Formats: sequence, C-alpha cells, structure tokens
Amino acid sequence: MRPMASIRPAAVAGMFYPGEPRALAAEIARFLGADDALAPRLTFPKALVVPHAGYVYSGAVAARAYQELAAARGIVRRVVLLGPAHRVPVRGLAAPGVDAFETPLGRVALDHAALRSLADLPQVVRSDPAHALEHALEVQLPFLQTVLGEFSLVPLAVGMAGVAEVAEVLERLWGGAETLLVISTDLSHYHAYSEARRIDAATLARIAARATDIDHDEACGATPLNGLLACARKRDIPVRLLAACNSGDTAGGKDSVVGYSSFALYEHSEAQSGAALIAVARAAIEERLFAKAGPPLEAPWLQRPGASFVTLLKDGELRGCIGSLEATRPLVQDVTENALAAAFRDPRFPELVAAEWPQCQVEISLLSVAKPIAFTDEADLLRQIRAGEDGLILEARGRRATFLPQVWQGVPDKRAFLGQLLRKAGLPADTRLESCTISRYRVMKFDGG
Repeated sequence: MRPMASIRPAAVAGMFYPGEPRALAAEIARFLGADDALAPRLTFPKALVVPHAGYVYSGAVAARAYQELAAARGIVRRVVLLGPAHRVPVRGLAAPGVDAFETPLGRVALDHAALRSLADLPQVVRSDPAHALEHALEVQLPFLQTVLGEFSLVPLAVGMAGVAEVAEVLERLWGGAETLLVISTDLSHYHAYSEARRIDAATLARIAARATDIDHDEACGATPLNGLLACARKRDIPVRLLAACNSGDTAGGKDSVVGYSSFALYEHSEAQSGAALIAVARAAIEERLFAKAGPPLEAPWLQRPGASFVTLLKDGELRGCIGSLEATRPLVQDVTENALAAAFRDPRFPELVAAEWPQCQVEISLLSVAKPIAFTDEADLLRQIRAGEDGLILEARGRRATFLPQVWQGVPDKRAFLGQLLRKAGLPADTRLESCTISRYRVMKFDGG
C-alpha cells in the first residue's frame, strides 16, 4: 500500500489572495488580461523576478511578469522558486519534505529528483517549518498554475546564505527550456511615498545593471535576487524591467509604503526566434524550387500551435501572401505550409520560379488570438480601432476577410480601411458594419532576405 502524500496546505489563501477557487481564477484572469493588446510571443523568459505582497497591492506588477510566459505553456515543466524566509530563521536554502504544495487551484507536485540533486550541497537544508506559513513562495503558485498548467516545483526558502551559495544552486538547477527560475522579492519597506520612490529607483537601476550586492533594506529577497543576478552576469543575460510601483499607487496610503517590481531575463531574443522562422519559410520554398532540403529545426517552441502569415515581396512589391487566422497546427508546420502557399498557390500570382527567388524577400507575421470587438455603431467601432496596430477580421453573410496591420501603411484612414475590407470580403460597399462581426488581433512581424 502506497503511503499517503504529504501536502503543504495553502497558508495565506483568503488573506493575500482569494481563497475560493472561482474568485481566485477570476482575479488572476483580470490581472493577466489587463492588457489585451499584447502582441504574440515566440519566446519566454528563463527567469522572472516578482513581488509577493497581497494581490490587491502587487498583483498587477506580478501579472506583468507572468504575461511574459504566454509561450511557455507545455514547454516549461519545472519551476525553481526562491524567496526569502520571513517567519523562521534559516541558515542556507531550505527545501521542504512534503510531496506537494496546495492552493485553491489544486496541488503542485514537488520535483524530488531535482531536490535530491542538491543533496551534496551543504547550503541546502530541509525545513518544513520554514515553508509552513511562508507567503513569498505561495502567492506565486496560482499565477504559475494559471499560465503554465501542469508543472513540478522546486521551492526553496532562502535565509542566511552567500551570493555564491545561491548561485551554485541556481546553476545546478538551470536546465533547459523545461526549467523556469522565479525569484520572489519586494523592494523597500515602510518609507514615505516620495522617499520610497527615490530608494526604489536606485535599486531598480542596480538590478538592471546586474549588481550582486543588493541590500535587504532595498529588497527583502536580496539574498536569492543577488544569486540570480550573479548567474545573469556570468552568462551575460540582460535583466529587463517590466513594471514597478509601490503600495501607495495601488491599495495603500502614502505615509508608509512597500515597493514592488517585476523583471524578466531572456536567454534568447524574439529576433533570434524570428530569424529561425524566416529560415523555416525559406527552406520550404528552396526545397520546392531546387530540391534542396535545409537542416531540421527542433526548438520546442516551434512545435506549439501557431497562426502565421507568410508574405513574399519581389523587389519590394507583393509577390504572394497566404496565412492562417487560427492556431490549429504546430507553428513550424503552419509557417512551412503558408510559405509554400504564398510562393506557389496564391491565386493572384503565377507560381514562383527559380529565377525570381534572388529578388524575393520573406516576411512572417505571427498572429495573436483574435478577439471580437463589441460595438454599438460605426462611430463606436471607429473609436475602438487602433490604426496602425490592429489587424482586423470582418465576417458577414458567410464571408470573411482580413487585413494585417501592415495594410494601414497604405490605407491609414479607418473608414477607408473598413471599406476595402468589405470589398475584399466580396460584400457591398453599403453593408452596415453593425451587421458584421469584427475581430482584431496583433502581429509580431519578422523581415528576412
């Protein structure tokens, strides 16, 4: 008979964040959806720095970091989560002895194999009391459960430890794309609003510069933070500020405030991933033109569902453009098929021939999920449309058409843009827009030779 799993129950549910599952899910969705115009992402951070106050105070700042994980679901399978030990003194980094942590959204299993891999490090100790009431790690879990789905956890409550001791643990657990590192820390505590802003501004600059001597008066999680920054310095990974504020900006008074910030550390840039997509498209076309197969690309993010448009330009003029509005197949397959369709099956152009290829450029647009626009009349619709930014999909009478945001360059007027979209859909020019379903999306565009 298998022994019952030991669980670390939620300690601050109902205090730092809602204790009822539906209310918690709704609150996190509200935070994560605060900016519905975020462009699609190909990559995601290797590490995040996030605050750990009650959600009413720091939830929006934390959510800004977790929004960066939009492309991580299904790839990140392990989270290494470090934060300060607030309640129980600890020498070193304390691991719990339980099998799982629980929140109102469910249980997160611990990665015992990863914890065993630290067994020979003297700075790693076992302490269930250090975790029993600790909020700094717990408040991150509902966000992680929401954005990542299923993952295993390596939770470490950090007490007295040197920079090198923390960095050694992080380096051992660094892993690949399957591993995300999260450091939980707030900034300064209990200064007047203007003084806190001055102190925190200096701290934010030092974090971005990868200083490794952040003091606990500047950040309560300075010990794990300094360890991460040492790794970032060693690996030459930039540290990007995402958001910052203090409790006086959110739900508290201004006489005595706590500062919050979020940072992301990317090992690979979006530009590098975009170059890989361009290579996929070019390889597909060249294999058809020249029977020349390119090297396979096996990055995990290429296997995630994605929606793309592939545009061919010949001497700067359109030579083909075909794409997908919904993510129904792996991105690598979507780009491959759309590249072939743009080159050889766009009904507006003859099939591409080898002699043209040296004059052609490839452009790839990665689409976000399209969201319907709720509007009352044409004037309301025009107010909501963001010229130059929104791609639009118009549907009516069984017909559908779309314009990528790039089309705004040639048609900057909103009414003219919609008029041409009606014509593209094969609908009469006098079609009432109120009778149409109009959705918008954003794109991330990559240009290549």
